[in-house]
Amino acid sequence: MLVMSALEIQQQIERGIAILKQGGIVAFPTDTVYGLGAGAGFQQAVERIYEVKKRPRNMPLPLLLANVSQITMVADPVPPIAWCLIYHFLPGALTLVLTKSASVPDFLTAGGSTIAIRIPAHPVPIALIEGLGTPIIGTSANLSGQLSPLTADEVYTQLGDKVDLIFDGGRCSGGKESTIVDVTGAIPVVLREGAISKEAIEKVCGNVLSVREAG
Repeated sequence: MLVMSALEIQQQIERGIAILKQGGIVAFPTDTVYGLGAGAGFQQAVERIYEVKKRPRNMPLPLLLANVSQITMVADPVPPIAWCLIYHFLPGALTLVLTKSASVPDFLTAGGSTIAIRIPAHPVPIALIEGLGTPIIGTSANLSGQLSPLTADEVYTQLGDKVDLIFDGGRCSGGKESTIVDVTGAIPVVLREGAISKEAIEKVCGNVLSVREAG
C-alpha cells in the first residue's frame, strides 16, 4: 500500500480548499466512510452533488462541522439531550438531526425544517472546513443506494471523473456509516444505526426509539 507523505497530504488539502472556494466538489476520507463535499453556501455545488450521486431531491444533505461552536450557527434550538450526545460522541460517528436555524438555506435541507450535523474525528475534513471557513456537505461519496466507499479507488469506481478532486487518504478506518439520531422530539429516534449502537446511545440518554418504534 502506498503511504502518502505529510507534504503530499497537505498539498491535497490545499488543493481541496481551493476547489471548494471556487464552488467545486471534492471526495475525502473521514472516520467512517469516504465523503462527498461542497461548501455549504454554494448552491450550484450542492445541486451537483445531487446530480453526481443520483440522490433524490427530497433527501436533505448532512453537514460536517469542524467544532462544537459551529453547531449553534446552523441549529436552533439545540436541546439538552443533544448536548449530552454531543459531549459523549462528538467528534465521532454520530449524526444529529436538529431544527435548523434561520440562517440555513432551504437548498441544504430539501425545503425541510431540520438539519443533520456531524463533527468527524478525522483531520482531513476538519482541515477542509477550517480552510474554507464554513461547514461542508458530508454525504457519502457513492451513487445513491450503492455501498459507501472506503477507499479512493472505490469512490472513482462509482463516481469517476464527475468529482473535481478525489482525495486519496488511504482506507477509512471506521468502515461503517455514522449513526443518525433525531433529537427534535421529546424522545430521541435512531433513524439509522451505524457505527454507534442504539444500546450505546441509550446508556447515555436513556429511552431511545427506533424508526419502527416511533412510527
